[in-house]
Formats: sequence, C-alpha cells, structure tokens
Amino acid sequence: PTDGKAQAMDEGFTRLVLDLRDRLKKLYASGEDVEAMEAGKQREIAAFRQRYAAWRDAHWPGDHRYDAWVAKPINNARLLPFGLYDQWTPAFAELFRQSDRKWPAFYGRVRALAHESKAQRDETLQAMVAAVPTG
Repeated sequence: PTDGKAQAMDEGFTRLVLDLRDRLKKLYASGEDVEAMEAGKQREIAAFRQRYAAWRDAHWPGDHRYDAWVAKPINNARLLPFGLYDQWTPAFAELFRQSDRKWPAFYGRVRALAHESKAQRDETLQAMVAAVPTG
C-alpha cells in the first residue's frame, strides 16, 4: 500500500486495539470474581478478533499484515504499547510548532521535558494538547 494507506491501516488497527484495551479495563474494574473476569476477557478477545477480521476484509481485503499479531495470545503486556506513542503525538506537534518548526529548538525542549518528573511532564504535554489549534 501507499504510505497513506499504510498509515490509515496502522491507525485503524490501533483504534481496534485501544477499544479492546478499554473494554478490558472496564471489565477489570467491574469487581467480578476471577473466573467471571477471565471468561469475560476471553469473550472480549474473541469479539476483538471478529471485529478485526471484519475491518480488515471491509477495508483492506487480501492484506494480512496484522493477522499474526491478532492470532497470538493477547495479554496486558501486548496491549500496553498501543496508545503510548499516539497519545502524545498532538502535544509534540504543538511543541514543534511552538519551537518555530526548528529542529534544534524542538530537541532542546524535548530534552528539558525528559528531565521533568513524570507528573510534571504529563502536565506539560496535556497543556500542549490543549494548546493545539482547532479547525
């Protein structure tokens, strides 16, 4: 696929995985007993696999690039990376814009962020997201 198609596929797949992660998070917060949670987890994962196959076949027939990932056992460790990078993309884009689109200035601000505590860094990045111009 072209770069645009590959990006659209990546974004669509990431949305599906993040949706699964959200569903599992709600399940874990439900307070059900361990057996019920495990059964619910298996149902959610099976439903995710069905949603994935329907999405793939509807939008990208014949492209099976994510099939191996989907077929492997799914656990929290495999779900964790999804969204970690994407979550702050708008913040870093805004940081780059505020750095007058100059890489050295941007890198300097990113280095400064790296020295902040996680709480302070998250607060700064949230402020960057809020500063993103809309429309």
